[in-house]
Amino acid sequence: MLHLRVIAPPGLREAVLELLTGNAGVTHLVFHRDAALDPRGDEITAELARESANEVIDALKKIGVKERGAITLDLVDTVLSARAYRAENEAEGDPADAVVWDELAARTREESTLNVTFVAFLTLACLIAAIGVATDSPVTVVGGMVVGPEFGPLAALAVALVRKRAYLARRAGLALVIGFPIAMAITAVAVLAGEALGWIELASTRHLEEVDFIFRVGPLSLVVALLAGAAGMLSLVSAKSAALVGVFISVTTVPAAGYAVVAATVGDWDIAAQSALQLVLNIVAVVVAGALVLWTRRLAG
Repeated sequence: MLHLRVIAPPGLREAVLELLTGNAGVTHLVFHRDAALDPRGDEITAELARESANEVIDALKKIGVKERGAITLDLVDTVLSARAYRAENEAEGDPADAVVWDELAARTREESTLNVTFVAFLTLACLIAAIGVATDSPVTVVGGMVVGPEFGPLAALAVALVRKRAYLARRAGLALVIGFPIAMAITAVAVLAGEALGWIELASTRHLEEVDFIFRVGPLSLVVALLAGAAGMLSLVSAKSAALVGVFISVTTVPAAGYAVVAATVGDWDIAAQSALQLVLNIVAVVVAGALVLWTRRLAG
């Protein structure tokens, strides 16, 4: 279930209470008159079945709570209450299938922001992947996959397409368009430094056998990216974050970026181009698959 907290100005008090008491998916309703100071108003809390969340939130926004007060949602891991069980049973649908659109938009917006932390993680991931390529080590490449933060902006782009949120698309696109070039440029400098110091002794990437799958663009790489994008979006909307690890080590976005950098430093420009194509292919496939999952869930809901 979800914990709902509403700050309602006095003029909206009766409308909010009527709305919440009239919904079968709402229970544990608590009312604190004039408890809120900024913005001023009443504090109203309740437990909310996920299946009823979109309906309740849309109604609260429609009467002006978003502009004049506040709406907060938190995930509740454990609820021991017969009333809560009854609310979930009476709400239409299944909790695992319910997509709380505002919650999803908020999560993806936070994870798709271009900031120092995002660029740092992406750079570290590219560096690890580049070392994996230079040493022909699949295990190291997988490490770069897990560290990479790029799924956040990709998921945000999918949400933006389905929900028609232009601001979210701009934010996510900016993170990818600026983040990857910065990370790859820093990785290129590091690889060149490693070659100059003799730490990296690689004349060509053509003879690599363990990690050559990264740059080989083909139908199976497209299928894997589509499946991983679908699994990643399902894990987000169902709050099953454990599945995201499998997504991270299935999509060759960061490894392709690292491979492109290493190939370019040794003059294998055709392989660098193929790696860059693999990067773009994976980005597009993950976004398309994620959008299809959300579109299907919206139609089903």
